Amino acid sequence: MNVKATLKEVQKSFLSGVSFMMPAVVAGGIMLAISLATGEKSDTGVVVTNELMQNINLLGKSAFAMMIPILGGYIAYSIAGKPGLAPGMILGFLANNPVTINQVEVKSGFLGAMLLGVAAGYLVKWMKKWKVSRTIKTILPILIIPTISVFVLGLIYIYVVATPLAFLMNGLTSIMSSLNGSSAILLAVFIGLFGEVDMGGPITKSVSMFTLALMNEGIYEPNGMFRIAVAIPPIGIFLATLFFKKKFSEGDRDAAVAAGIMGCIGITEGAIPFVVSDMKRILPSSMIGTAVGCVIGAIGNVKCYVPHGGFVVLPVVENKLWFIAAIIVGSLVTAIILGFLKPVIEEAPVKVKKAKMTELTKEKV
Repeated sequence: MNVKATLKEVQKSFLSGVSFMMPAVVAGGIMLAISLATGEKSDTGVVVTNELMQNINLLGKSAFAMMIPILGGYIAYSIAGKPGLAPGMILGFLANNPVTINQVEVKSGFLGAMLLGVAAGYLVKWMKKWKVSRTIKTILPILIIPTISVFVLGLIYIYVVATPLAFLMNGLTSIMSSLNGSSAILLAVFIGLFGEVDMGGPITKSVSMFTLALMNEGIYEPNGMFRIAVAIPPIGIFLATLFFKKKFSEGDRDAAVAAGIMGCIGITEGAIPFVVSDMKRILPSSMIGTAVGCVIGAIGNVKCYVPHGGFVVLPVVENKLWFIAAIIVGSLVTAIILGFLKPVIEEAPVKVKKAKMTELTKEKV
């Protein structure tokens, strides 16, 4: 068994699960944001009193309730194909709902769904290889595989895995719920430094999954910080090309316009060509800028109800002015640092080369 290939397959399955889960999170987040925007603030949070908005709130919660089963299902689907989908979804639903063990209710949520999705995927993948008669083979994916996989993994989860996973998840939720002051700023610095270190790559996706897990538990501040971070690198690079024109080529300045637009709509990947061409200057500039932006978001208690960033999500952001300020200031910090780090482009050698070419042309004539 190739461990490296297996780890790569598991990582791919996680990303696949998250991508299939996104529409449910987006739909749920938008409906929750619409309903909460009309609510009244109280000591316990926002209370929705309008009947129509209460029903829209229910729709949003229903979408959020589906996101964890979808995650588990498509993790298993990515590993085992179609037969893994139903077991993964059923086990994901199990992980996202409390089970009673020794008269104590435990729930593992996001972590449990990920683990069960992988376990279901590999168990189903192994069961698909069974050599059985033609008659049994017809009912294998419909009856035998889902029944055995759900039964075996469900009982293992309930009696072995659920309690320690629930302990971890409850601990994480408790810590995140109690974050304030310096502890919230430390989290913001962490999200800012590591959330965009690979500009939308595996590390970014891991931080995104962390914030989505907390959204499922009703904690939206870390997602607010992360959705600030995704916009800053490309916008910061664009501003740097405006403020420090002599330090960028004409091609860089043209490309930066597109990157800036992508940043405004929450697509960090617009910064990738610049990082590839000048990693030692772009990366530290953007990491410091995103950290500053995330800290401002933490101070302003910014919450975002959807898994996307940039100015396009303003309608579903709480504390909008802080959100805007965080992106702008973070982008300015990125631009200024990058401007100081970048050298001025030397144009003299190009002119000399052109002059020499002209002289050679005259000589030939």
